[in-house]
Amino acid sequence: MGFFDKLKKGLEKSKISFGFKKVDEELLEDLEEDLIMADVGVEAAEEIISNLRETIKRDKIVESEDVKIELKNELMNIFYGMDARLEISNTPAVILMVGVNGAGKTTSIGKIASKLRSEGKKVLIAAGDTFRAAAVEQLEEWASRSGCDIVKGKEQADPSSVIFDACTKAKKENYDVLICDTAGRLQNKSYLMDELQKMKRVIDRELPESSKEMILVLDGSTGQNAISQVESFKEYTGITGLIVTKLDGTAKGGVVIRLVKEYQIPIKFIGVGERIDDMEMFDSQDFINAIIS
Repeated sequence: MGFFDKLKKGLEKSKISFGFKKVDEELLEDLEEDLIMADVGVEAAEEIISNLRETIKRDKIVESEDVKIELKNELMNIFYGMDARLEISNTPAVILMVGVNGAGKTTSIGKIASKLRSEGKKVLIAAGDTFRAAAVEQLEEWASRSGCDIVKGKEQADPSSVIFDACTKAKKENYDVLICDTAGRLQNKSYLMDELQKMKRVIDRELPESSKEMILVLDGSTGQNAISQVESFKEYTGITGLIVTKLDGTAKGGVVIRLVKEYQIPIKFIGVGERIDDMEMFDSQDFINAIIS
């Protein structure tokens, strides 16, 4: 099964099906309800349908197939100007990965490292989550599988010291990309956020000219909780991109639309499963086609 087919299957719960419905207010109300049920959010759904209503009126649309096309266009407008590519032009580029435990952060690091490595990049991984031994072991496994090097400290070591060592190695040995793991910080624990800011300062000081991405990994099945996580991390760290994982049948994919609409932060990757090839760069056209049939 290709990635698009997996995505379609994974977004089954978010599907908005038209069939052959009469173009009237009832159809628009049904669509608005479908969007809300798909986790797009009430405000966003209302605005999308309000714009759609105007278009139907202005262009005198009478076919449901044309309404479908216009709804897709309306959703595409939300993603307009959002760049899914990683900014890694100035080397050694740094990707700092943040997110709560269980969101799929460590696995995402492994998959991105593997992807970059397959593109011929020299990749270094920094095991900055020194509080969780399992995270380091998992990263070592990914590093080994993808042919990347890893820098790790002792358990309970200062995470910023691991990041410092990794920055030094990345500079000295001409790595293209440094991917840093961080502790699965709960957004209500401010001391963990302070630690994250400290790591960021180390990177800025040691690699001032490097391209930098701060990527927040979100579990797509957590809905409203994903929104509150963006709020917290954005306030403390300034996020440059999002990865939405676990769009594998349990999640309602509309949360992706809501995140971009509300926060204007690009989605960089989406994950639809556990395998190494189950994560792809986000493509808004494919995503919308998977939701609207």
